[in-house]
Amino acid sequence: QVQLVESGGGLVQAGGSLRLSCAASGITSRLNAINWYRWWRQAPGKQRELVASISTGGRSDYSDSVKGRFTISRDNAKNTVYLQMNSLKPEDTAVYYCNARYAAPTGFGDYWGQGTQVTVSS
Repeated sequence: QVQLVESGGGLVQAGGSLRLSCAASGITSRLNAINWYRWWRQAPGKQRELVASISTGGRSDYSDSVKGRFTISRDNAKNTVYLQMNSLKPEDTAVYYCNARYAAPTGFGDYWGQGTQVTVSS
């Protein structure tokens, strides 16, 4: 199994910045099977939204709502993924979840972190 632990959430004023971290741990073979890391978020009463993704090769994608403000990165040596969030807006308030997608014989599988709260005040 693989465990994902998020950190870095908190309360920040609009226009501020936060950096989320997601540390992955577990059996080496399971960690090496991960090919995508993703950050999702879920605000109260809303569906979970994919915010940013990064592949093993470093390819990154962003939702339109965060493009130009958020940056996803990864440190493969530390098995850690980061989400740098700048120019935060009140609508960025949500629980942010780290997700790791891995290749499996039947297709793919997912690991999830427990989530970290981000609150942006106006």
